[in-house]
Amino acid sequence: MTGPDVPQAVPASGEDLLALDRQVCFALAVASRSVIAVYRPLLEPLQLTHPQYLVMLALWERSPRSVRDISASLRLDPATLSPLLKRLEALGYVTRRRSDEDERRLAVELTEVGRSLRQQAEAIPPAVVERLGLARSDLDELHRVLTRVITATERTVADPI
Repeated sequence: MTGPDVPQAVPASGEDLLALDRQVCFALAVASRSVIAVYRPLLEPLQLTHPQYLVMLALWERSPRSVRDISASLRLDPATLSPLLKRLEALGYVTRRRSDEDERRLAVELTEVGRSLRQQAEAIPPAVVERLGLARSDLDELHRVLTRVITATERTVADPI
């Protein structure tokens, strides 16, 4: 007999493969929420949410950019990106306009206010490092491992079993 009320056997190794604290997905989800919470008070003076901050980071790297390009860089669906761009436009940080070359493409460009916001935002990464209280080398290693995880998941999603 099996079911939710029947205790399940622990593998012979003694490891419970379904223990919550062993799940990579759980650790990533909690770490993500926790780190984003560290960013929240740092982003408030800029009137940015964390997803909006990511859009601004992409635009500070290169502006103008197409919505499709930003979407690909952030690995966000364009439908998810659209409300973020509207809010950034309402704040006066970006403009959106149809591309001159292809009317179907929407170009997003920083305004002067959006460009000048970068100077304030430069204080955010060091503040995050300080608040986390972790060695820079640990954060660099974490970034390398997470980048490998992202690559592996993209490969897995693109080529399912």
